[in-house]
Amino acid sequence: MIYPLSLSILIIAGFSPVLHAQEKDKPVPVKFRAALHDPVHPVANLFYTDATGEVVPLNFRPKDLTEALLTVPVNGSLVLYDKAAIDPDNPAASLAASVKLPPHIKQAIVVVLPAPAGKKPAYRMLLIDDSKKAFPKGESRVLPLIGVQTAIQAGEHKLPVQPGKITRVPPVRKVNAYNMAQTNFYYQNGGSWMAFTERQLQYLDATRRLFIVHATPGAMAPTVTTIVDTARPGASR
Repeated sequence: MIYPLSLSILIIAGFSPVLHAQEKDKPVPVKFRAALHDPVHPVANLFYTDATGEVVPLNFRPKDLTEALLTVPVNGSLVLYDKAAIDPDNPAASLAASVKLPPHIKQAIVVVLPAPAGKKPAYRMLLIDDSKKAFPKGESRVLPLIGVQTAIQAGEHKLPVQPGKITRVPPVRKVNAYNMAQTNFYYQNGGSWMAFTERQLQYLDATRRLFIVHATPGAMAPTVTTIVDTARPGASR
C-alpha cells in the first residue's frame, strides 16, 4: 500500500518518539582502566564486553593500570567474565566480577581483587571515579584491604585511613629539590602506632598513585603495593 505523503510524514513522526526513547535507554559505553591485585595468583584470564558487544580478553599489566578500554554496562554494572564463550541463556555462569556504576560515573578505575575463598563470583572490584574533577592529577588514593585502622604520612599530609574507605591524599607540595618526599604508613598495635612502610617517593603534578594496603599470608604486619599512574602523551582523561 502506498500512503499519501502527508500520512507518511505522520507515521514517521509518530514513530520518532519511540525510536528516540529506545536510543535514550540504550546503555552508553563507559571508559575504564583496570588493575589486578592478587599477590597469591598474580595472573588472571578475565574478559569484558567491548563497545561493539564482543567479549574480549582483559589484558592486565603487572602492578599497573590497563590502557583505557570501553565497555557497555550490564544492568548498570561493569561486568567481567571468566571465559569468552558466554551462554546467552545463563550469562551468570560465566560471571567473574561485577560492580555497580553510579549514573554520574562515565570514566572509572577498577581494582580487581580475589573474593574470599569459596565465594562466588571469584573476584570483586573496587571502583574509583576516574574523571578529572574526582581524581585530579597529582593526587593519590589509599585503598585499605585490611580490617584495622592505618594512617599515611605523605610529605605535609598526615591522614587516617579507615577500613573499607578509600582515602584521598592531596598533592604533596613539601618536597626536596628532586620532588621527593617522605612517605610512611602506620598501623595500630596495642595502642601505639607502628610504621610498616617508610620510603621516599617522587611527587609530580602529572603523576597519580594508588596505595593498596593489604596483608600477605603469614605476614606479621601489613604491606603496601603502589600503582603509579603517569599521564601519557595524548592520553585522554
